[in-house]
Amino acid sequence: MENFIAYNPVKLHFGKDVVNNLGEAASAYGKRVLFIYGKGSVKKYGYYDKVKAQLDNAGMEVFEYGGIKPNPIIEDARKAMELGITNKVDLIVALGGGSVIDTAKMVGLGIANNIDPWLIISSQKPISEKMPLINVLTLAATGTEMNAAAVLQNNEAGQKVGWGHPLNFPSESFLDPSYTLSVPKNYTSFGIVDLIAHAFEAYFGKGESSLIDDITFAIIRDALNYGPRLLENLDDYSLREAIMLDATLALNGLTMYGKQSGDWGVHSMGHEISLLFDTAHGATLSIAYPAWLKLQGDRIPERITKMGEALFGAGTVDDSISELEKAFKKLLSPIRLSEIGLDEDDAAKLLAQYNKNKVSGMFHSLGSSDHEKLIDLMR
Repeated sequence: MENFIAYNPVKLHFGKDVVNNLGEAASAYGKRVLFIYGKGSVKKYGYYDKVKAQLDNAGMEVFEYGGIKPNPIIEDARKAMELGITNKVDLIVALGGGSVIDTAKMVGLGIANNIDPWLIISSQKPISEKMPLINVLTLAATGTEMNAAAVLQNNEAGQKVGWGHPLNFPSESFLDPSYTLSVPKNYTSFGIVDLIAHAFEAYFGKGESSLIDDITFAIIRDALNYGPRLLENLDDYSLREAIMLDATLALNGLTMYGKQSGDWGVHSMGHEISLLFDTAHGATLSIAYPAWLKLQGDRIPERITKMGEALFGAGTVDDSISELEKAFKKLLSPIRLSEIGLDEDDAAKLLAQYNKNKVSGMFHSLGSSDHEKLIDLMR
């Protein structure tokens, strides 16, 4: 087991109708709020109205920036930052999934430090201040509601960057599972895959702790149990509740106790697919993880078979990977590039992108020859 520091300052409000306390919570941080949200669904299903009413009833002055897209872009972060600075906001409230919250995180750091968000997330400029951020989550997936990470893409630079910093923790997050009842089947599926991949990234990182491995496997088993049932019963609150908690626990630091780092090589692989082809993040991970495991089969067989035995009762590397592919299929998520419509020319573009951005893991290094093998394995 590696030495570790456990730190998570986020105040989490979990359960039905917790958003009814949002106005009171937000007013403790100031009166001028930058309200950031996604596209039409938050207004269509009434979530926007509920959050806005909470802020209005608390007597807050609200400045809005809407329209954040999946696979969030730096241009939106910059525009929202400018709006916040112009109106001298005291805090940010974010309503949405990981893309919205990640954007809001970088907007807050940009405002607090008066630094372009891309210079922060690409580690070109240090930060020393933060702005209060309150989230209302509408998609169980990324775990960003209770961690210090964010991801943004810069199409001009040809990069999608993940980054973390202790000042990047939200102040408070409100998780009402009923706010995820409107998520369609495909994005529900991709969210479940994402949380499973987060747990795997921790498990395959540097350091071994048998207790944390068991906790990590328990989170994955829970998702594999409730996930397929949820995809057949999208209106079931109790199933939404289970998956929402799984997603938060998978990446709030718990699965990293006893670890020096997670690996994150698979996420790096997936980010490049999203960047080039605008593919949903979770879909890229169900394609990338089996390929990565096949590449690592001779390098870390004991680690893979331990995973396979714990989750599927599988006894070999090959059986472990095969069972994971079946699990992803059961979750209705793709496992090959061809399933998302990519051809040989696209695979060549992806290989060039992997080499250009030096896709690798923090613990398990990947080189150009590995990139070629991974592309072949993902086809």
